[in-house]
Amino acid sequence: MKYILLMSGTKVGVDTYCAWSQKDIEAHMAVLGRINKELTESGEFVATQGLAGPNEAKVVRGEKNGMPVTDGIFPESKEFLLGYWIVDVATPERAYAIAARISAAPGPGGTPTNVPIEVRRFAFFEQSKSE
Repeated sequence: MKYILLMSGTKVGVDTYCAWSQKDIEAHMAVLGRINKELTESGEFVATQGLAGPNEAKVVRGEKNGMPVTDGIFPESKEFLLGYWIVDVATPERAYAIAARISAAPGPGGTPTNVPIEVRRFAFFEQSKSE
């Protein structure tokens, strides 16, 4: 089963991350790198990607007048997507375990960040026999 693990954060959290020492950033990224390597070796890794900040986000809506593009994420949003992992695992519990490891990646001084990771199963729809 494929799952997407969504890492969310807040502006305060991102600003705090930007103030981390180089040593803390390297330790954090090393743990995430090890997780990615282990997932690759186990055949569970599909993809991962960090995302640019919400200041670079655009919202596009298709309307009869064309494609209006507006700046930013939803203004009422307090959290925004920082990045994601896509994994192909045998059970939901395995996806939860991976998410917990990602959430526990170290922050300043080695303290776990405990950043929220939303776990969502991919929806699969059967193709019509006439297609």
